[in-house]
Amino acid sequence: MSDLSVNLESSIKDFISKNFLMNSTSVNFSNTDSFMEKGIIDSTGILELVNFIQQSFQIEVKDDELIPENLDSVQNICSYIQRKRIRGS
Repeated sequence: MSDLSVNLESSIKDFISKNFLMNSTSVNFSNTDSFMEKGIIDSTGILELVNFIQQSFQIEVKDDELIPENLDSVQNICSYIQRKRIRGS
C-alpha cells in the first residue's frame, strides 16, 4: 500500500470519527464497511463528506458521481479520489 493510500485512509477515517462519531470509540468500522449500512453517515451527512473531499483533496465531486460505489466506504472514497487525480477533476 502506498503512502498516498495510507494518508487518504487516515484523513478520511479521522474526518468521519470527528464529525459523525464524535470521536466515540464504541463504533468501529473497517475500510470496506458501508457508512449507510452501519448507520455512520446518513444522506445529509454525505453532503458534509462531499464538501470535505472537495476541500481537502482539491477535486470536484459531480452530481452523477454521488453514488455508493464512490462514497459509501473508506475504500470506495480512496479509490474514487485516486481515479479523479489520475484523470483530473
